Amino acid sequence: MLAIQDFYPAEFSHCYGCGTRNPHGHKLQSYLIGDIVEARYTVDPIYSGGFPNKVYGGLLASLLDCHGAASAAAFSYRAIGREIDDGSAPDRFVTGTLTVVYHKPTPLGVELFLQGKLKSISNRKAIIELSLSADGNVCVSGEMIAIKLPSET
Repeated sequence: MLAIQDFYPAEFSHCYGCGTRNPHGHKLQSYLIGDIVEARYTVDPIYSGGFPNKVYGGLLASLLDCHGAASAAAFSYRAIGREIDDGSAPDRFVTGTLTVVYHKPTPLGVELFLQGKLKSISNRKAIIELSLSADGNVCVSGEMIAIKLPSET
């Protein structure tokens, strides 16, 4: 199964968080499964935070950011009755706002599980509820207002 990010055009595949063509990036991969967009990611130990054996909060925010934009693209296609793998370039979204709530320190060395759920979608705006869990515990949650880029960009 290909990730949502695998359908981004080459000129948009350089993102540090999710770009398939960024040799130094995280290459986050998000998948639409039912009504939820899911991703799994294991953080490299170099991204430790100020707390021993915990993940740097800025990295966690960046994972939510990229996952939220991919979620918005998938939900945008679904809203108009299309599939993201229909042969056309997917709608691209950028972050309008990202609210991040840190509930507890996130451990290093375990697989993180991200979820994106559609809260609402309209013409050029999607609101995505986000969560990031480790070992079944929600460590970070958030909400993104994602804005669709015009097709001529």
